[in-house]
Amino acid sequence: MILAVLLFSCLDAAAKYLATRAEVPVAQVIWVRFIVQFVLLMVMVPALGVLSLKSMFRTKKLGWQLVRSAMMALTTAFNFLALQYLRLDQTITVMFLTPLIVALAAGPLLGEWVGMRRLVAILIGFAGILIVVRPGFAAVHPAILYSFAAMAAYVAFALITRHIASFDPPLVTLFFSMFAGVLLGFPFAAATWQWDFGVPVWGMLLTLGILGGTGHYLFILAYRLAPAGIITPFIYLQIVSMSALGYVIFGDIPDIWTAIGSTVIVASGIYLFYREQAVKGTS
Repeated sequence: MILAVLLFSCLDAAAKYLATRAEVPVAQVIWVRFIVQFVLLMVMVPALGVLSLKSMFRTKKLGWQLVRSAMMALTTAFNFLALQYLRLDQTITVMFLTPLIVALAAGPLLGEWVGMRRLVAILIGFAGILIVVRPGFAAVHPAILYSFAAMAAYVAFALITRHIASFDPPLVTLFFSMFAGVLLGFPFAAATWQWDFGVPVWGMLLTLGILGGTGHYLFILAYRLAPAGIITPFIYLQIVSMSALGYVIFGDIPDIWTAIGSTVIVASGIYLFYREQAVKGTS
């Protein structure tokens, strides 16, 4: 899980570098990220004997898989747009609101209602994001709205994932995750496509898909090899790795309010997760 978190952090850092320093069109960055991962999955999964190529297209929930895939594409697109203007630690802090909102929305949508303690944890998490954004007290770049849009799309992605988890194998779901990004992203990438980049930039572009694909595989593998209660808290190490990469590559230093707000959100998320496990254990 730690390696998966590091790979996801490197993915965002590379995307930010390509869009800001190498001046690669964002649509091109997004599409290359999806097409490389899509091709890798189509080649590697059958080669490893886990699933045949034909089996990867078999799903009991095609409509939901396609909607979920579209939400993944929107999440990536909005996140990469935000990364052009915001620090790495700022974007990941907003994304860490996802488990809190998923827990809140799971009640009316999935029948998974939260108790008073978990509701308080969710409200504290929302207070954390107010600390980061500080509405009315400090100038926050409007691109923060891209991060909130990415988070909203990812909430839908996570809720649909919960809904279809018992119907399709994880690798089938992972395969469909790339589908919409490849199809919907192509016309936007084609409209802004540029070829005149050096070998290092093209190498970094291709690496995006490798980072994403390997990270997702390790993420799934971690949950298969260890209990969720041990694995899940390590996800929040991403705030550390993102802050470190932001400082080393871009010279970004997290401000005190982002540090405090992210700490509040992380603490709320960890408490919420363990409380959910405790409730499941007694039910």
